[in-house]
Amino acid sequence: MSSESARVASFGTTIFTEISRLAVQLKAVNLGQGFPDFDGPDEVKQAALEAIRSGVNQYGVSTGNPILRQAIAEHSKRFYGQTIDPDTQVTVTSGATEAIFDAVMGLVNPGDEVVLFEPYYDSYLASVQMAGGVPRFVQLRAPTTSDGAWWFDEEELRAAFTSKTKLCIVNTPHNPTGKLFTREELELIHGLVERHGAVLLSDEVYEHLVYAPGVHLRPATLRPEQTLTLSSGGKSFSFTGWKIGWALGPPALVRATQKAHQWVTFAVAHPFQVAIAAALRLPDSYFTGFVTEYQRRRDMLLDGLSRAGFDPFVPHGSYFVMARTDRHRRPTEDDVAFCKRLLQEGGVASIPPSVFFSPEHASSVHGLARFAFCKTDPVLTEGIARLERWATAP
Repeated sequence: MSSESARVASFGTTIFTEISRLAVQLKAVNLGQGFPDFDGPDEVKQAALEAIRSGVNQYGVSTGNPILRQAIAEHSKRFYGQTIDPDTQVTVTSGATEAIFDAVMGLVNPGDEVVLFEPYYDSYLASVQMAGGVPRFVQLRAPTTSDGAWWFDEEELRAAFTSKTKLCIVNTPHNPTGKLFTREELELIHGLVERHGAVLLSDEVYEHLVYAPGVHLRPATLRPEQTLTLSSGGKSFSFTGWKIGWALGPPALVRATQKAHQWVTFAVAHPFQVAIAAALRLPDSYFTGFVTEYQRRRDMLLDGLSRAGFDPFVPHGSYFVMARTDRHRRPTEDDVAFCKRLLQEGGVASIPPSVFFSPEHASSVHGLARFAFCKTDPVLTEGIARLERWATAP
């Protein structure tokens, strides 16, 4: 008899854990898991140290330190023209992943349906399942050209919404495709959400990783009354281990999220909240320099993948590249087997994208792999060199 509850019994070890373990074991270059191998700005680290030294080391208020909530409100006004009340429209969580879980637990009842665009960040489905919700999948399809946009079928999206729809989750900029949802797409989604009395949950952790000429459009600026926005400091400031995230939006939606949060973590790392407040107030030069440097890394990896015989799609946002593996994949090999073989033979770790799809659509991406470029130049250079050697080996 299993001691596990039914709600977690189907969860196994994630592919990220497995690939990272193999990468360490085989001394591979890890271009799989999406975290930087470098730190963010020194002044933000200094702000954390000063907070620790000044005694900001005990529990903070559950909704988040007022300094951080004010900074989040200022950031929303500065970059999106949104006026946010930091006292009623913001709650701070342990990273955006906790915010996702809290929002789903706070808004979804057993039997409610949740529309998910696939590929999806894996915690979306797990959160829906633990809440007793029913996922309804809408597939994003690969573009026909390397620099085209991933797209979805409008009729498939319309069919995913029913009288039971409670939530629709959008991730823009999108992991793992790098897609930026357009105004036209978001207006369509918003219209369906409104018609069915649902809520749009907008995951925007890559909001500052957008490459010209692409533009990030925050869904809440179109329909603020039905949108809960999630983000974090990890991706924008390269401090993923600090786990400082937040939810912002209409008071009722934030309150539902906060009610779950108070029983999940109650409060999050206090000195790091103060430091992320300082990060959100960095000058414009930081944000422009940040994205310029990432675009250089992106282009470096795109060029290397092409030289190694892969066919990469140009991401318009995030720090991942999806690439076709058809020239190297064996006829009967799925994407998981290919990524493991690439790791073992080529010494480079990547992520099989089928783990971001429902079982019925997983086979559509067996000829793809996801690579991360949030790495230092020496790591990217070595990873590319290994890929080229592997691709040309007899």
